[in-house]
Amino acid sequence: MSIQRHGTTRRYSDSVTHNATVYFVEVPSNLDGDIGAQTENLLASVDALLKQAGSDKSRLLMVTIYLADMADYDAMNAVWDAWVPEGQAPTRACVQARLANPGYRVEMVLTAAVAQA
Repeated sequence: MSIQRHGTTRRYSDSVTHNATVYFVEVPSNLDGDIGAQTENLLASVDALLKQAGSDKSRLLMVTIYLADMADYDAMNAVWDAWVPEGQAPTRACVQARLANPGYRVEMVLTAAVAQA
């Protein structure tokens, strides 16, 4: 099986697809926003990356969410719950971590199935 990489730099790729599975990490681009705004921004990027890979949010398999502060958990979940299709939630973990950029309030690692042609 071939490996497809999108948005590849020397350090990372925006997404990598192998064996009908896409893997990617996403962070918000609006670092001045609160957790709700950052989560909405991040999930909009997730939608775009999933589409690029031939997938969508109903095909998510596993998501790990990193929060800079667990006090943001409920507000992040309000946005997440409105975004995830009813009955199609992926396996998920949410942990607190010191993120690479102090402006990030949230970061996600995602794995999704790619639709087969």
